[in-house]
Amino acid sequence: MADGRVPTWEEVAREHGRFLYTVAFRLTGNEDDAQDLVQEVLLRVRRGLVTYQPGSMEGWLSRITTNAFLDEVRRRRRRPVVALPADPDQVVPPSPSADVALAASALPENVQAALADLPDEYRAAVVLCDVVGLSYEEIATALSVPTGTVRSRIHRGRALLRKVLSP
Repeated sequence: MADGRVPTWEEVAREHGRFLYTVAFRLTGNEDDAQDLVQEVLLRVRRGLVTYQPGSMEGWLSRITTNAFLDEVRRRRRRPVVALPADPDQVVPPSPSADVALAASALPENVQAALADLPDEYRAAVVLCDVVGLSYEEIATALSVPTGTVRSRIHRGRALLRKVLSP
């Protein structure tokens, strides 16, 4: 918060929900995983607000989102994914609100697909830099890596994107 006080969980969810979803969608590449990731992040925020030191709320939330994403990637590597039932009547996905649909469609499909194909470490760094707009130092803090590592991951990620997106 700008006044130096620690916000309530409800204020974080209300004021930064769209930001969280945008970061989560860019990291995961699909709506369902992004919604799950936002829920996990909000749970972590609820537990972590007692230790939050007023500062860059978006940097703090980006770090939590990125860490939750990387934790889930590691978890999925350790266990197989169970498919949903074949009967569509058993699973009815909720339709996203207009704001969420607009935020999700801001990047062209080919760019989103290219982002999804990047290795996880590169994708996290590129999304935090080019989509979220964090500085290299904030990304280094969010990813718990040195600034030089952030620079190289962003450089390599952008090079891979350039290679895939070039005609």
